[in-house]
Amino acid sequence: MKKITQAITVGFFSLVLSMFAVAGHHGMKKDIVDTAVAADDFNTLVTAVKAAGLVETLKGEGPFTVFAPTDAAFAKVPAETLNALLADKAALANVLTYHVVAGKVMAADVVKLTSAKTVQGQTVKIEVKDGKVYVDGAQVVTTDIKASNGVIHVIDAVILPK
Repeated sequence: MKKITQAITVGFFSLVLSMFAVAGHHGMKKDIVDTAVAADDFNTLVTAVKAAGLVETLKGEGPFTVFAPTDAAFAKVPAETLNALLADKAALANVLTYHVVAGKVMAADVVKLTSAKTVQGQTVKIEVKDGKVYVDGAQVVTTDIKASNGVIHVIDAVILPK
């Protein structure tokens, strides 16, 4: 009886995994916004994206590459600066779009670049030092979080346009 129960359990988990694999192949993967929400380490970023009116854009077809600051990265920004940005939709959108590059640029390609033009219009500096990748001085701490409309690379600081 125990072996039958184990076989049924293994079969059930195989079926569930197969369903996830099929769902992933049929475009049911989450977009950039939903991926950020599900990660639960981008609450400030998601709040800012909503305040700037960029949700529909980042849910769009893309593809986009987002250098996404964590909640800890946003915590480094002085409260008065962050509150001022959240109160100024245009300035907030300017900062947030500075974190986005058009196209799907995976980590293997990012390390080959010295700069990238952002959706905001300015260019971010990309450099590799001691085996670590930096975007405008912010360290990339996690790479290649795939979404249906692009990719997210996690950074440890909020980067600001010139």
